[in-house]
Amino acid sequence: MIRFVFASLISTLPVTAQACETALILTMDVSNSIDSAEYRLQTDGLAEALRDPEIVETMVAGENFLTVVQWSGVDRQAVSIPWTQMRTALDVESFAQKTRVMERAFVLSDTAPAEAIFFSLRLFDQVPNCARKVIDISGDGTPNGGSDVRAARTAAERAGVTINAIAIESMGLAITNFFRGAVITRNGFVMTARTHREYPATIRAKILREISRIFG
Repeated sequence: MIRFVFASLISTLPVTAQACETALILTMDVSNSIDSAEYRLQTDGLAEALRDPEIVETMVAGENFLTVVQWSGVDRQAVSIPWTQMRTALDVESFAQKTRVMERAFVLSDTAPAEAIFFSLRLFDQVPNCARKVIDISGDGTPNGGSDVRAARTAAERAGVTINAIAIESMGLAITNFFRGAVITRNGFVMTARTHREYPATIRAKILREISRIFG
């Protein structure tokens, strides 16, 4: 009888949700410097990256959470695809499809990456059980609006959040160097895409590195 009561009690206790390995915010720069063709290269490139078999396998193994944020000026940040947990390959495919048809959130606006970071940091309150929290920043320009990017980076580091970046360069390494010096956290990294046409291959390599089950 005691054994039966104990078993019944255990069955009524709340089940703790299994923690995910990585919560990843994919942020997309849609400021004035991004034309419609470049925007489509970003969305199509992201969708194709998410369909990569290695990424699908790693996403599902870690039961990772993904969300997409579009950003540009000071008051221009929006969640385009809400947090979604990748429990099966179908979850990843569905997310990729939503990415491909995603409408552009803003046009004709400034570039304010600090506000994009502050906005993204607040979103992690919705996924408290993930071991790693990562903001993926991509852009083809330096700030011309908003607050101090270094202050946003400091806030991320204090919150235990990693910031990585893709610098989309037309020439030189000015944006790469800016991201390295002012945007990414101490445990983050920056990758360079030569023009938007290299973005698809770069975002694939970047996501795979971000969700790798080998930390670091």
